[in-house]
Amino acid sequence: MSSHAELRLVVLGRTGAGKRSAVCAILGLDSEQDADGPGPQESRKHRGQAAGRQVAVVSGPPWFGSGCDPQQRRRHLSALVALSSPGPHAFLLCVPVNRPADEEAEALAVLGRLFGASAVSKHTVVLFTHTEELEEDEQLDDYLAAWRHDLQELLQRCGGRHHTLEARAGAPGGAGAVEELLEKVERALQESGEPHLRCLLYQQTEQRVREKQVELARGKAGGAATEELPEQLLEEVRDEAERSVGDLDLDVDAIFPSGAAGPAGEPSLARRLWGLLTGWTQWLPTLVRRESLLGALVGLFVGGPFGGVVGATVGSVATEVGRRKTEKTK
Repeated sequence: MSSHAELRLVVLGRTGAGKRSAVCAILGLDSEQDADGPGPQESRKHRGQAAGRQVAVVSGPPWFGSGCDPQQRRRHLSALVALSSPGPHAFLLCVPVNRPADEEAEALAVLGRLFGASAVSKHTVVLFTHTEELEEDEQLDDYLAAWRHDLQELLQRCGGRHHTLEARAGAPGGAGAVEELLEKVERALQESGEPHLRCLLYQQTEQRVREKQVELARGKAGGAATEELPEQLLEEVRDEAERSVGDLDLDVDAIFPSGAAGPAGEPSLARRLWGLLTGWTQWLPTLVRRESLLGALVGLFVGGPFGGVVGATVGSVATEVGRRKTEKTK
């Protein structure tokens, strides 16, 4: 059982990364229930019980990609910080295994700028999603080691912490997966030596939230002095105070120095090519998916017409070897 009164988790991820499914899984909601609150473009705090713990899960729209203008970013970030004040116990970064990791790298860069390096190195867990794209008997760690060095880089920045809530061979799924996740969060907290993420931005935000909390409570208590306000009344207006804080004084230009392209600037040539290749292979059958990717990579790095021929040959041979191996096992 956690020693925390309430575990505060912030779920982050690009559009389609599985944030809604993660929130539903953690809180035991049906997928049909409205886990996204007032709409996909608004942040919301969800409360409930998970594995015997009181949990608050904050989720909202992606603010770290190229689709947000500065005003949207300021509003989304302000809401996220206020709703997770006085500081989250963990950020859960939803990362689809079938996409390049550029946007997720940008998200980690922004977390570091906003909250300090420890927000990434000590308080972020990578939550892998869309693992159904892997072959049925394939272990997630094996896939990462063999094919996804970009995702391994993310893990290194997050202290190697990762998890999936999706049922797979060797992974429980359901309530067991949620309990494992919360245990990883608590273990990370113990290792960090902090009760939750602490930084100047959260300290300033918490002060504003508490001032608003007292103001609202005094209004309900008929102007009573602060020391006369009952604790229960203060707790009752806490959520309203968090929602009422409004835009924080965030220097969006400093947080996103490269403008609309995101905090990490233009992705490297290798990342752009990797994104094109992995996107192209998604529609292929799983038998030839990696072999085609292998051939494309060989052709890419050899270069020129000769590289194209070599790549096509390598891909064809690898596909044939895979086909024969499959037939042998039937």
